[in-house]
Amino acid sequence: MRFPIRSLSLVLTSALALAACSSGGDGGEEATTGAAAGCAPSSGPVTLNYTTWIPGIETVVKAWNDKNPNIQVKVQTGPNGNGGTYQNFFNQLKAGNAPDLGHIEYDALPSFRVQDGLLNLAGCQEVTAAKDQFVEWTWNQVTFGEENSIYGVPQDAGPMALFYRKDLFEKNGIAVPTTWDEYAAAAEKVKTAGGYITNFSQSDINQFAGLAWQAGGRWFGNDGSKWSVNLADENTTKVANYWQGLLDKKLVSTVPPWTTEWDNAYNTSKAWTWVSAVWGANSIMSGAPDTSGKWAVAPMPQWTSGGTVAGNWGGSSTAVFKGSKHPYEAAKFALWLNTSEEALTLLNKEANLYPATKAGASLPALSDGVEFYGGQKIYDVFAQASTQVAPDFTWGPTMTSTYASASDGFKKAVSGSGTLVDALKAAQTSTIENMKSQSIPVAAPPAPPAAPRPPAAWCPPAPLPYPRSSTGAPTWANAISRRSRTARFRRSRRARSTYPCAFLSCHPSKRDGPGGHRCPARPQPASGWSVLTLRTTPHQYGLRARTRRKR
Repeated sequence: MRFPIRSLSLVLTSALALAACSSGGDGGEEATTGAAAGCAPSSGPVTLNYTTWIPGIETVVKAWNDKNPNIQVKVQTGPNGNGGTYQNFFNQLKAGNAPDLGHIEYDALPSFRVQDGLLNLAGCQEVTAAKDQFVEWTWNQVTFGEENSIYGVPQDAGPMALFYRKDLFEKNGIAVPTTWDEYAAAAEKVKTAGGYITNFSQSDINQFAGLAWQAGGRWFGNDGSKWSVNLADENTTKVANYWQGLLDKKLVSTVPPWTTEWDNAYNTSKAWTWVSAVWGANSIMSGAPDTSGKWAVAPMPQWTSGGTVAGNWGGSSTAVFKGSKHPYEAAKFALWLNTSEEALTLLNKEANLYPATKAGASLPALSDGVEFYGGQKIYDVFAQASTQVAPDFTWGPTMTSTYASASDGFKKAVSGSGTLVDALKAAQTSTIENMKSQSIPVAAPPAPPAAPRPPAAWCPPAPLPYPRSSTGAPTWANAISRRSRTARFRRSRRARSTYPCAFLSCHPSKRDGPGGHRCPARPQPASGWSVLTLRTTPHQYGLRARTRRKR
């Protein structure tokens, strides 16, 4: 998806909003070409400021500082992005005192991109040359599909797979589901065995986004001049209806995630699976310690049998903010942090980050079996899944509010006050209104799809007010015994609506009649009478009958 800055020259007017858009302008030119001219080494020692919430990041930064005395990095840690760090970034950008580098998740990058708060690193040759080191879809997350544009260095990824209780599935003779149809069938069996197939999260909308991503849902797009928003597209609606069905049948629990109750559900064998990202491996280990050795990991269930498509939940980048006086040094540190084996190993050890690089999947720490998962080499499953994530999923510029609106609707759906599709439609409307209030150009929402035509209906063979054959089977509708009966039937509107086949010209070679009705196989007429020829008018069923006595 492309949305060139030249066509969206954006002006930062507040910590959260874009005030106006126009074509051309100095700001747009700088964003597109200025990076190439500005990515040059600084003279003398440099100190960079880096803000993140990665656990243990101080250890990783120390490894850099020890080897790079002329490029020192001062790290500042804080709450996660939506917990306050993103708001601080916006405030700092407005005040002109943002750090050189910041930790920004993929789904938040467009917000900073639209605010024109990110430095384009495409002019830094080392960054451009590193493209092939990263899994394709992660690189697209930081370039937005634009040419000559790089707004961050991919750091980690969240390819999704199926965590499942191997012992419980084997004990109850339930096959590990490979398709979503099989998953729903397994849910019935798990419920019979006294558990739930999984827990449906009311607040992890980004998890649902990963499910929609796998199914082909595409929530946002940009044609270079306007954003498009479609949270309830056909594929996303398919996913929503699927999970709505599991909710309606009470085949999934609805415990609030990331709570003691949620942990207990997995620790006490109430929840048997979790469709989650690679980082979920540690969440289960810490939340369900009593189940060690009983879990395993399998690929995500597929919508099509034999498919190989995965979703993604999470992932982040290291971005350089506009206003940094040392873009070359900042880019150099960001590359080392996210590509060197030393840094990737430390990040995995300290924070359990799963690398966005292709080589990162082969780290020694990710190549061994995991005791908690019965010695399975679970990261091999995720390494494969990471290559199966579609690269064309685009996040919107107001994801925080989009998530909040969708979460409100999901909570209502769980309580029976609506559906998941209703929640997505409401979130779409809210998102569009929010974008317009910030003067972000947005296209009109897509028209709802036309209601599908009902399938051709088979006409009921009985009861019909006509004689029966010698075998007792009802005769064909137009095998009538008297002209008067024909006239009465023709005048009967009730008969026309109840017995439409009586007014169709049906032949063995012509199976479909007007109005979508399908005629049944033609039975033998009553003894002594021939079948009448019936015709229809364009607007209503009419009847012309001729009878003749067999000679």
